[in-house]
Amino acid sequence: MTTDEQILALLEKPQTSERGFRLLMEKYQERLYWHIRRLVCEHEDANDVIQDCFVKVYRNIHNFERKSKLYTWLYRIATNEAITFLKKKQRRSTASIDEEEGGLANQLQADVYFDGDEMQSRLLQALDELPEKQRLVFNMRYFEELSYKDISEVLDTSVGALKASYHHAVKKIEVFLKAGL
Repeated sequence: MTTDEQILALLEKPQTSERGFRLLMEKYQERLYWHIRRLVCEHEDANDVIQDCFVKVYRNIHNFERKSKLYTWLYRIATNEAITFLKKKQRRSTASIDEEEGGLANQLQADVYFDGDEMQSRLLQALDELPEKQRLVFNMRYFEELSYKDISEVLDTSVGALKASYHHAVKKIEVFLKAGL
């Protein structure tokens, strides 16, 4: 497996930058896709956002200062692109509140790419009920298994605030899951 340092070295040289970018995509595309997918819900939307994300990375890789790990920088871009996408989608949406009900779980169950069981569906319903920041922190910590330090770099928030957000998210999810039994 190619290291981040090797990828960055390839990206720095014009004659090898295309190869470096291809390696970067091979290494991180799937992880970023699933991170984005958990935020935007739909496969097509996740594909659009990941494309926007990689365009932004390609255009701005020379601005990467190496103060953080490459993947935290990528996750920050992916997270920001997903949030921007969701805000634009929300502004464009003319659907009634009744049509919006069901959110994440209903969208994913109707999605041909989702094959989850009942418990996964309940977890997704619980996640859909969380405030945006708690959902982001929970996704990154639980699904992505990122450290609080890495999440702190991605979201530009203190570790203490992240731990509190995660704790509140877990408690709300527990309550939601127990209520459904």
